[in-house]
Amino acid sequence: MRHRRALLLAIATLASAPLAMPAYADQPPVHVGMFSNIAVGGYDPVAYFVSGRPIRGEAQFQETYRGVQYRFANAQNLARFRTSTEAYLPQYGGYCAWAVSQGATAPGNPQNWRLVDGKLYLFSSAELQRRWAADVPNLVRRGDANWPSVLSR
Repeated sequence: MRHRRALLLAIATLASAPLAMPAYADQPPVHVGMFSNIAVGGYDPVAYFVSGRPIRGEAQFQETYRGVQYRFANAQNLARFRTSTEAYLPQYGGYCAWAVSQGATAPGNPQNWRLVDGKLYLFSSAELQRRWAADVPNLVRRGDANWPSVLSR
């Protein structure tokens, strides 16, 4: 009888205690591939600014920044990144700028991009890039307001 009472007390105590849940974001702060730690889909983030187009980076020219790997087309772009890292990072961690402006996340596609006021924005598709381009100031403002809280939605 004593064991039964102790067991019931233990069950009642556990049932009334709040469950401890880990606090973490649903999405990482930088979009990387599902099975990799490479940002911008392996494309050189500096190339958008220097060459005006997406260029795939090379494994021999890479830098790890805040635990994420970035690749570059050449040693010059890697040196530029090391000198002004924050200036070359895609906005919203490389997530789709349209999605972030809508309060969500979606992977950015390195082929769909735009430079605005010296900042790189990526988009999931050409269609979403066109929609975003129709109202840039408002959607940048909304995206900035949603970032980074959108990661935990």
